Amino acid sequence: MNIRSIEGKFATAIMTLGLLALTAVNAAADEAPCPSVEEQPVKIEAWLAKRLEPEFPVIRKEMARMGFTRVALWPYPAARNPSKVVAIGRCVPAYIARHALQQALYHFGGVRHLVHQKFVHDHWIGLGTSLFAENSLQPITLPQLQQFLDPRLGTPEFQTLYRRFTVQDVKVPAFGLELPNPKLMK
Repeated sequence: MNIRSIEGKFATAIMTLGLLALTAVNAAADEAPCPSVEEQPVKIEAWLAKRLEPEFPVIRKEMARMGFTRVALWPYPAARNPSKVVAIGRCVPAYIARHALQQALYHFGGVRHLVHQKFVHDHWIGLGTSLFAENSLQPITLPQLQQFLDPRLGTPEFQTLYRRFTVQDVKVPAFGLELPNPKLMK
């Protein structure tokens, strides 16, 4: 056996161990309990039409009204209506998520897509975001959106519903074919 084959096998073994460790860390993070919003506030980032920029201070206050949030507003470049995509992290309480969805309805006129939660931080909400590839989004209907807005929905039920509506497609259309989703999170 020569030195290159030994180095190659060693490098492969190290890489395999690293991937296994990373998978274990990701699995543990998924199952980890959520810290309270008092410990870790929810960050709301919203991309709004550039024409609304003078109103950002008022909008920031309204979005932060639920408490335990930090709000960052970004002008949406050169577009009249920003994306109607919403992302909600797995640790966001239902009352904050509902308020954010109502803000999206008011400022964007609707919500068309939701982002799979494994693409976002646990305590993060993105409104009007265009940060995510099309294959990481799931369309949402008006009746589904109305289910989220039900004030009787507690946080566990809200989060379960969100995960149910954001199941990714295993195959996606590309180049006239149905190919494996390159953004599929497991």
